[in-house]
Amino acid sequence: MYFSVLGSGSNGNALYIESGKTSILIDAGFSGKELARRLTVHDKEMDALDGLFLTHEHNDHIQGAGVISRRCRLPVYANEGTFKGSDKKLGKLHKRVEFETGKVVELQDLEVRSFAISHDTLDPVGYLISDGRVSVACCTDTGKVSHLIARRLSGCNAVVLEFNHDPMMLKNGPYPLFLQQRVRSSQGHLANEEAAVFLQSLLHEKLRYVVLAHLSEKNNRPDLALKSAAAVMKHDHLCDLHVAAQNKPTKLFVL
Repeated sequence: MYFSVLGSGSNGNALYIESGKTSILIDAGFSGKELARRLTVHDKEMDALDGLFLTHEHNDHIQGAGVISRRCRLPVYANEGTFKGSDKKLGKLHKRVEFETGKVVELQDLEVRSFAISHDTLDPVGYLISDGRVSVACCTDTGKVSHLIARRLSGCNAVVLEFNHDPMMLKNGPYPLFLQQRVRSSQGHLANEEAAVFLQSLLHEKLRYVVLAHLSEKNNRPDLALKSAAAVMKHDHLCDLHVAAQNKPTKLFVL
């Protein structure tokens, strides 16, 4: 299995995953042109995608979804709440595939399982993607960690996990109080330390990659997120830590 975070942050999010002859995107928060450009960094073509899965209806996760669905004849997968919240923005889709949160969607070589997260949208989800041998999980845009989230992410070989903000930067930064409260709320975003404590509970010998994602450009820095994550790592653990950037894709990770 291969994966790359094509970009992550408040201005756009997309995750590319491939196994066998199957490739998908989790979210499409960039323009169609920009998504195509970022895929070509890894010599991948948008026309080769088999499906697009949406986590929730915020624009930084769905901006290019309608365009690439129509242009590439790409089916879009989401639950009822996400489709309800995004119908006007998405427009007419090539194919709309609605699933029930928690159910497994089988798409050729991949099994994609959604799970509920906590964010200020109608029915936000994270995803656990497996090809039967290895698995990668995507969990961003959640204001708290539930027992369900912990169960879904335990045992994964790779995790894309939200490290959104540093509390002091948020407190002293440019956000007005109401927006700070929204970010800190249980339906907002995880702080570095919260995410790190959760990460510590996920460590096991087969976890190879952790990608710190959805960093706030105004309320966080990569070095602060990495410091928090590194502090909980075991000295003998071989897991690699990486930070996803807003303006360029990560490398193509291999599981």
